[in-house]
Amino acid sequence: MKQFDEAARRLNINPENLEIIKQPRRSVIVQLPVQMDNGSFKMFTGYRVQHSIMRGPGKGGIRFHPQVTLDEVQALAAWMTWKCAVVGIPFGGAKGGVVCDPEKMSRGELERMTRRYTADLMDELGPEKDVPAPDVNTDSQTMAWIMDTFSMHARHTVTSVVTGKPIELGGSLGRREATGRGVLFCVRDAAKHLKLDLKGARIAIQGFGNVGSVSADLLAKDGAKIVAVTDAHGGIQNPAGFDIPKLLDFVHKSANKSVAGFPGAKPISNEDLLTMECDVLIPAALENQITGENAADVRCRILAEGANGPTTPEADYILHKKGVFIIPDILCNAGGVTVSYFEWVQDRMGYFWEEDDVNRRLERIMRRSFQDVLALSVEHQVNMRIAAFMLAIKRVWDAMVLRGVYA
Repeated sequence: MKQFDEAARRLNINPENLEIIKQPRRSVIVQLPVQMDNGSFKMFTGYRVQHSIMRGPGKGGIRFHPQVTLDEVQALAAWMTWKCAVVGIPFGGAKGGVVCDPEKMSRGELERMTRRYTADLMDELGPEKDVPAPDVNTDSQTMAWIMDTFSMHARHTVTSVVTGKPIELGGSLGRREATGRGVLFCVRDAAKHLKLDLKGARIAIQGFGNVGSVSADLLAKDGAKIVAVTDAHGGIQNPAGFDIPKLLDFVHKSANKSVAGFPGAKPISNEDLLTMECDVLIPAALENQITGENAADVRCRILAEGANGPTTPEADYILHKKGVFIIPDILCNAGGVTVSYFEWVQDRMGYFWEEDDVNRRLERIMRRSFQDVLALSVEHQVNMRIAAFMLAIKRVWDAMVLRGVYA
């Protein structure tokens, strides 16, 4: 909200009018009775928030986690509004969640809970209304259950009600790699802007899940050196750079799917990775990793935010003063939602693209969006994050002005 307010102030929009696009339009709370494997019933609380549908249907993931709150879901829904707007895709922002601990639930219990959640939100969801996707502790199987439940109530198959589905059920080729590929396109353009040669550039990556591992693989193919990687179980470093295919194979075969213990590497902690000297730092794990406490010690030229919210506003200010070029999350990791849009489009027309076509379209959108944000950054002499918010807010605001306010 701090960053939103600063960006909005620079756009000279009346603060009273801003409340129309700032507040979520609808927040739904559902109580879900679910039969557990032992025959008993347990109540779960679910949320779905539509922050904006000004530019199109709501778009955003569903997370299953013990700490899910309405406040968190509302904030994430707003984030999706700005993310969709900054890359210019015709979606608004939404988010959902269920308060539960998936690690303590069986597959059957998760399926029954997911189907009940979907059934209770039948009036809110739909290809023209609100299109969910996977998020924390949800995946393509979860989306398949949602799609099937919605279709059973609709009495016909509605593949476009969710994205992130299995390929066999209308998913898009290239979706799994899309967020990491979007990071690649942004880092390429940032390096070009700063006249940094990516061949031989030193890259450190926090988080080696889907986003971090795909980013590492693609950047290494561009000639960059991945010199450090960490995950939840440990970290490794090697100034000469890693053989990424070998590292990926090692992680795949290891018991806990971790980079820790990779031969020929020295250990490194998450904290040390964030402050090591490198050309590109990619936080691709959790939020609030770079804060007012460690920002002064960050030594990279480009900070590419593969994760959502890895940098606090206090750290943002410090890094900007230090001259670090930040590619903000709502731009840098928007490759995933962009290919989700492609999936929705393909489902609606019943015609599916080859992976090369998906990747070409993704590159065109990501590069155009990067240049749009960079142009605003230069014109208004603000950092890339404020410029990204300015671009997103203006696009939502312009849509509202053109549509008018129904009152």
